[in-house]
Amino acid sequence: MNTRTANQKPARTLGNPAYSNILRRNHSVLVAMSVFVCLLLTTSWISPYPLSYFDLSFLASGGATTALASMGQTLVILSGGFDLSAGAVVSLVNAVLASFMDPSDFEASVILWTSVGVGVGMIVGAFNGFFIAFLRLQPIVVTLATMFIIQGGTLLVLDKPGGFVSPSLGNIYMGDAIDGVLPASVVLIGVLLLLWLWLANTRFGLALYAIGSDPEAAKATGMRTTLVTFFTYVLAGGLYGLAGVFVSAQTGSGDPLVGNSLLLPTFAAVVIGGTRLGGGKGGLIGTVFGAYILIIVINILLSLNVSAYYSTITESAVLIIAVLAGTFSKNSILTNRIKDFGRRHLARQKKMLVSQLEQIDRRLSFVSSEQVTASSKPGFIKKHGETLRYALPAYGCLLIVVIVTEFVLGGVFTGFRYWDALFVLSSFLAILALGQGSVILTGGLDLSVPWVIGLSGILVADIVQGADLALIYAVPLVLITAAGIGLINGLGVVALGLSPIVVTLAMNGIIQGAALIYSDGTPSGFAAPALRWLMTGKALGITPVIFLLSIFGMFGVLLLSRTAFGRRIYAVGNSEEAARLSGVKTNKVLIGVYILSALCAALVGILLTGFSGQASLGMGDDYMLPSIAVVVVGGALITGGRGHYLGMLGGALLLTAMQTLLAGTTLPFAFRSVFFGLVILAAVIALREKRSE
Repeated sequence: MNTRTANQKPARTLGNPAYSNILRRNHSVLVAMSVFVCLLLTTSWISPYPLSYFDLSFLASGGATTALASMGQTLVILSGGFDLSAGAVVSLVNAVLASFMDPSDFEASVILWTSVGVGVGMIVGAFNGFFIAFLRLQPIVVTLATMFIIQGGTLLVLDKPGGFVSPSLGNIYMGDAIDGVLPASVVLIGVLLLLWLWLANTRFGLALYAIGSDPEAAKATGMRTTLVTFFTYVLAGGLYGLAGVFVSAQTGSGDPLVGNSLLLPTFAAVVIGGTRLGGGKGGLIGTVFGAYILIIVINILLSLNVSAYYSTITESAVLIIAVLAGTFSKNSILTNRIKDFGRRHLARQKKMLVSQLEQIDRRLSFVSSEQVTASSKPGFIKKHGETLRYALPAYGCLLIVVIVTEFVLGGVFTGFRYWDALFVLSSFLAILALGQGSVILTGGLDLSVPWVIGLSGILVADIVQGADLALIYAVPLVLITAAGIGLINGLGVVALGLSPIVVTLAMNGIIQGAALIYSDGTPSGFAAPALRWLMTGKALGITPVIFLLSIFGMFGVLLLSRTAFGRRIYAVGNSEEAARLSGVKTNKVLIGVYILSALCAALVGILLTGFSGQASLGMGDDYMLPSIAVVVVGGALITGGRGHYLGMLGGALLLTAMQTLLAGTTLPFAFRSVFFGLVILAAVIALREKRSE
């Protein structure tokens, strides 16, 4: 028998279980490091000159902003959340530093202004953490609302590129820690990673992983889950703030939109680095390598003379591939879908599918409608009580806003002009509400709406070139394209088992790149006269689109409340598993709602082109939060299963009426983003309180 005495130590070989456990735990990080090294070697191979210290230093500083922001995003995702406000915090810190640093002070305190930037980020993180940890609101909704609040606030601080950032920041962060040997950006990130290694082994770090794995179990074991979640968002905000300080040192000036492009790369870097979406697994070391992998990939494409328009497509593709690679296993949804397909194909060959068997009506007989007495039928209030409860507040608030508008601006009740404009402007949100609302009713979210709108507008304007006859084939072509986008979104959620947020965010980036490539960065063409007449003309003294809106509204109400498809949407939103067990083809329902959402967004893109006369890049950017806000304000539950299209219509009218009122005041335009964010937070809190009664 082979025995070992107490004083003998196990041999340190790769076959040792201890080493195997280390390799298994750090597999994702090692893969990310290997890919990073391979890409770095590829860069050296395709470059006509050998990589120099300058090249490596430039790479280190160029990817530091994304790496820092991604590190903050990793903390949030480890806790089981999502943070859509990361890029907005970076922009805010950049604007604050550029606006308040003294232009005559070329030796400003680096420690002081770094502390200011980190402090601003932590305040925003505390704001997010309060609503998520203490009020238990959905992270995606809170951080989306915060994103728009901060974007509006940033524009109030700095409404256009400019300002001054002291060169002292650049000298420190963009310089060398050891001249010609070690860039300062590497030292900064290295120090943060050392702090992370310490934090991950503290009680806080262990609780962070436990909450991400199973929050209820973590709470049951006595962990202070609320405080840990709160401080996770505070720490993440501090890292976003540090990223804002670093980008300020890079640029030497301010730009209120500098962080807008960071949302997709931060998610991609987190996933590439091996952190699991949903929480409980991963870390900051892999994320840093993930961020630099993205930067190197983009640099390689640029060195191969590939258009920069492909950057968002590349980032989106890398995100999807990384998510699939990270979740693929013998028990993953994709694997199970493949197995189910094989079993179904085998059953079809053996003629054993339920649809292939003899159909016998085994339904129980119920009392016929003729036998139900009039007294036993529920009254209108009882039958529609819940719908009225959540839909009527939007109309009540609309009435208040209309009365206030009459006192402030006048002309509300003295003619139809105000109402005509209100209905025309609300038509865009009303149409989006049906698509986005259907997705939300199933418990999902469609973040691809902005660029589906943009691409649709660009396509229709370019195809018609002002010709009415071209609308006959241009509109169907655009709608078919949109349906294809929705189909891909739905298949990504259903077949690949990916999060709706990840799928639609990646799709939004892909569509953005496609629109830039198609238009070469400058959309051409203009709307057909018939389309212009629909949006700005008159028929019987009324803008024609109002008639279209009326028909669409009736269609939306009937679709969600009177059709089998609508009832199945609610069933999936309440419990997808229960709906599936009851015979609902949940996969088809989910694919259907994403197709519907894309079609609604495409229709809005077509109408917006007719309203403005031409298409423009980013024409749909202003509709992402409002498309969600009208659904929530209209009484729908953000987690799905509850809501009515009549309430969503009321939400569209309410938000448009508020916009009209704000436009008539002296408040800056940037305040609208702040307003939308506050409205959606208030609505979610109010609905949460009603739900808990």
